Amino acid sequence: MNVYSVPDRGGVVISFIKEYYSSSATMEKFIDLKLLELWDFHSDSILLFARNLVVAILILVIGRMLSKGAQRLIRRAASSNLHVDETVTSVLRGIIRYGIFIICVIMILSVFGVNTTSLLAVLGAAGIAIGLALKDTLGNIASGIIILLLGSYRKGDFIEFGSFMGTVKDINLFTTILETPDGIHISAPNSSIWGSPLRNYTRNGKRRMELSVGIDYSDSVDTAFQVMKDIIASEQRLLKEPAPQVILQSLESSSVIISVRAWASIKDYWDIYWDLNKTIKAKIEAAGLHIPFPHVHVVRD
Repeated sequence: MNVYSVPDRGGVVISFIKEYYSSSATMEKFIDLKLLELWDFHSDSILLFARNLVVAILILVIGRMLSKGAQRLIRRAASSNLHVDETVTSVLRGIIRYGIFIICVIMILSVFGVNTTSLLAVLGAAGIAIGLALKDTLGNIASGIIILLLGSYRKGDFIEFGSFMGTVKDINLFTTILETPDGIHISAPNSSIWGSPLRNYTRNGKRRMELSVGIDYSDSVDTAFQVMKDIIASEQRLLKEPAPQVILQSLESSSVIISVRAWASIKDYWDIYWDLNKTIKAKIEAAGLHIPFPHVHVVRD
């Protein structure tokens, strides 16, 4: 009968565990020693970095608070009686937000010892180069800022410049978006608008209309005047001030031109204009007056 000897596996495990914990304790002591050495040699640098980090966080927090406070003030100004345009407030909020962010970044770099003077010089030189390369684009931005600040026109205004006219749908720093009366979309660079005479048909809130009709030389001018005055008096949508006028405009080769000048609000202008044209023709004919028109006489030999 063979007898096999079994090794004492329990003793091996116990010795392994002792060795492991012994090596772990040695490693912990080694790490602690290295950390103490690191602290002894670099304590000043670590404390300085920690202080700078705290200062940087404070700068970001204060900058964020200032940015939100300034934007809140602009929103209040827009909602008050100052009548600040929505587009202007949006642009101002963006400028303030990014301006404060840039200032905070420069301050943080300065806190960490970065030479911001050289950095600003480099950025300035780069800005000049970019400005020369993008002078037309920057011109549009400058024109857009001036247009927004001066309030030459706003969203919803009907404007005319150069050979274009339409209702303003949007204004940004680069372009102005228009829609013509026949539904055409126009994107105009701001510099092209700022550099040309501009007509704003909406700004004053009212507009004068002039309607003319020709009567025959044999007709009574006084009768025509009375007909026109009655038409004006019956149109309640016309403004009382400035007072409407009925005038003898001119003496043409085959007709006497009688004109009506009256003021209307912008929203009613075209409806009144079209209705009055129709009414004038009907009333002139009903009064027995004649509207001359060109005749062509053909003579045959």
